[in-house]
Amino acid sequence: MHEVMKGTLSLQGAPLYYETRGQGVPLILIHAGVADCRMWDAQWDALAADFRLVRFDLRGYGRSAYPDGAFAYYEDVLGLMTHLGIKAAHLAGVSFGGRVALDFALVYPERVLSLFLGIPSIGGAPISETVEVFSQKEEELLEAGDLDGAADLNVRFWVDGPRRAPADVDPAIRQAVFTMQRAAFEVPVPQGCSLISLSPPAYERLHEVTARTLIVVGDADIPSVVGISRTATTKIAGARLEVRAEVGHMVTMERPEEISFRLRDWVRGE
Repeated sequence: MHEVMKGTLSLQGAPLYYETRGQGVPLILIHAGVADCRMWDAQWDALAADFRLVRFDLRGYGRSAYPDGAFAYYEDVLGLMTHLGIKAAHLAGVSFGGRVALDFALVYPERVLSLFLGIPSIGGAPISETVEVFSQKEEELLEAGDLDGAADLNVRFWVDGPRRAPADVDPAIRQAVFTMQRAAFEVPVPQGCSLISLSPPAYERLHEVTARTLIVVGDADIPSVVGISRTATTKIAGARLEVRAEVGHMVTMERPEEISFRLRDWVRGE
């Protein structure tokens, strides 16, 4: 029942891995930048009876490769939808996945039925000193070849957050994110690879978003990152913000049942 179809699609000059299951209204799940499509495992099982689910590995994560040329993350969403015969879909994205979903909604608004965004990263948004310091430490570890250290840094920053100790977070979640992020660090980047970004960026165009939008954040996340979501809620017409208590950046993994129920209701228009 609800058999999973797996495939690899050649898009923008490189393979893109995807999975789909279920029937009905399409719901595309876009993972965070410290994970791959496996971060949606709980929702993948919980929602299979309700929707036509699609999840995929973004470029540089899981089983999807970087191309030796210019590419745009949002164009992969379009290519995948076209391949699967999907005219329009609900999009759920967390962190960097939220950024991809927002970019897609700005470029192809007619293809988006609604947006469910977990603490979205937004192109062009201000970067706080806290995040800049993290990025610098990560780069130093990667340049030193310490991939384990860089993956652990990501877990402590993005999963634990600023006010929780590692012991306060489910060790299975910490390990899952470590494993996914560690693997992403080993994906080769061809010399000619370059990213195509929206210009002007999404942060300057949030007023153009027409899709029904829900933004979900955890109050244990980095304050500056939560602040960006609050600002986005005021700029996207009709957007709603929901705050989950005692949860961090990976809200869908920390509150799997709660998020699955809320996502189901949101897609149904409730």
